[in-house]
Amino acid sequence: MNQQQQPILELRNVDTHYGLIQVLQNVNIKIYPGQLVCLLGGNASGKTTTLKTILGMVKPSEGEVILDGEVLNDLTTTEIVSRGISMVPENRRLFKRMTVRENLEMGAYLRSNGQSLEEDMERIFELFPRVKERLNQRAGTLSGGEQQMVAVGRALMARPKVLLMDEPSMGLAPILVQQTFEIIQQINDAGVTIFVVEQNANMALSIADYGYVLQTGKIVLADTATNLLNNKLMRQAYLGEL
Repeated sequence: MNQQQQPILELRNVDTHYGLIQVLQNVNIKIYPGQLVCLLGGNASGKTTTLKTILGMVKPSEGEVILDGEVLNDLTTTEIVSRGISMVPENRRLFKRMTVRENLEMGAYLRSNGQSLEEDMERIFELFPRVKERLNQRAGTLSGGEQQMVAVGRALMARPKVLLMDEPSMGLAPILVQQTFEIIQQINDAGVTIFVVEQNANMALSIADYGYVLQTGKIVLADTATNLLNNKLMRQAYLGEL
């Protein structure tokens, strides 16, 4: 990765508080165009707060969140999404009574460029042929894996500069976890920049370019995914080797 170029998304010296409680402390993260970057950590490490801070759901008390050179701190979540950040939430959160097509169309509701939705739908169908077969079904009737594809498709309909994913493996059977990470890799190979927050360190690092490890709100390790997989400390703490 050419580090001469500007990061597409950056957290610079970010502190985040809930009231008097500090959750993130001096967090620095850089994501370059085309990268797949993962943020790892256990429960209550601050991973979800990091995503909420990027999306403007909570504001940093110090530091800056920067997308494509623009500081996002004072923008609303809607404004941030319209600037090119899209999210696949934990547990997918589809509109279960709506059809697959309606769910996908919801992903494009903030787009102002008037480009053909059908063109984008075709891109989603190329990635996920099964979604096309299920287009008129209610989303709630799909299998877990199919729901994951629709959730990802919905986020991609916004044509994001950066795709955020919150715990994509959460609550999925092992075979679906494998499938989900293959999907993430596929989307990244198609040129989408991805920032994935995940507890399953082995799986995330197996497809990522770079990884950060968060512990009680601080970044304690940051390195290429390969180096993190081979890091003794990392293996003891997060990869289940004691």
